[in-house]
Amino acid sequence: MIPHNRYAVRQRLHGAVILTVCFLLFFLLGFIAIAFDLGRLFIVKTELQTAMDSCALAAAQELDGQASALARARRAGTTVANLNRVNLQSASWDGKGQLQDAGISFRDQGYMPTTSPASARYAQCQHTQNGVRMWLLHAMGAFGGSGTANPATRAVLASAVATRGSAQSTCPIPVAIRPRSCCTALNNYGFLVGEWVTVLDKGGAPSAAGEMGWYNLDGSTSASETAAELAEGGRCGTRLGDMLGTPGAQTSVDRQWNHRFGVYKNSDSPSVNHPDQSGYSYTAANWKNAVPQNAFGGTPAAGSHPSAQNYVTKRAAWASLADTGTSIKTGSQIAFGDSNHLNSFHKLATPGAAGEHRQYGTSRRLVIVPVINSAARVIDFACMLMLHPLSGPNDSAKLEFRGLAGAASSPCAPGGTPGGVAGPLVPVLVR
Repeated sequence: MIPHNRYAVRQRLHGAVILTVCFLLFFLLGFIAIAFDLGRLFIVKTELQTAMDSCALAAAQELDGQASALARARRAGTTVANLNRVNLQSASWDGKGQLQDAGISFRDQGYMPTTSPASARYAQCQHTQNGVRMWLLHAMGAFGGSGTANPATRAVLASAVATRGSAQSTCPIPVAIRPRSCCTALNNYGFLVGEWVTVLDKGGAPSAAGEMGWYNLDGSTSASETAAELAEGGRCGTRLGDMLGTPGAQTSVDRQWNHRFGVYKNSDSPSVNHPDQSGYSYTAANWKNAVPQNAFGGTPAAGSHPSAQNYVTKRAAWASLADTGTSIKTGSQIAFGDSNHLNSFHKLATPGAAGEHRQYGTSRRLVIVPVINSAARVIDFACMLMLHPLSGPNDSAKLEFRGLAGAASSPCAPGGTPGGVAGPLVPVLVR
């Protein structure tokens, strides 16, 4: 009988071990499910938060008080947000829907909701990503009879708020302007908002008050550096007090300058060399307004070209140099009254809602220009509108003065490092 009892005890022990292992495996599977599914939720939340941060920064950059500010902010915000990948790097966000215009809202200086472009100071982007699958937790719940407590999918919410704040450094173009002798920052250094100012050709540096010329942001005298600083990406980090360099005769700035207008030569293209949202241009030939000419938001005077409208209007229509066309000769005729003026260039970015100015365009003609003293040291920054493409590197260029870059109404919102007290306005996350 003793051997038989020992055998029975061993059998009972084996059964107990199996049950214990099964319970342990069940709990272990639960921990794995928590780690796996909650890890997925964390990843989706991080990806979605990145998309909302990008959206808020892009939208806030457009809050310049203009009538089109909110429409531009929504377009910029949704475009940038949806370029991000969400839900384990899904380009379509796992087919559950991406950010829409309704996900972007605005608040005024007192942080109250507003729909007024003139009052909007903050942009908020918010999105709920539905349908994030919970494989193991749901399976565990179903196995334990509590499938409703562990649904098959979860929703993830992310939100971000951004505004524009002063920069401690920024990303200007390699052109600088000297104040007029009469004036200070209190009266825009003597320039009228809407006034056209000429960049001295052949690399001339402004030797007299009120002039504008080419300057290297890194302090060097290299003409190739000027072209590099004008190209997409440019040079960031320019601060108040920096000393700029005079580069001398230009040899290659025309290509980089003209990319911003959607005007290309050789193998250059809009998909790589991004244009502004509009290439429509302004010269004394097609915009007959007296000083201040105000091509940015003014009304064309009598005698202007039949296609002439201000930059804000043309930007909203994604107009090319040739307005609604793609012929570089037509564009040259409109802007300069000479169909052969841009003969060394070959093609244009296409216009319209389905064109390359909308598909690839960013704000590249509203630029920051350093204001310098007689020693070529930066004392402030101006916002200016680039008016027309160049026929060659030694062509004279004109820009329209749009006020100081640090003004709340400035249409310029460049890249740069936030945290300054008097620099240009740059988008910065606040929540």
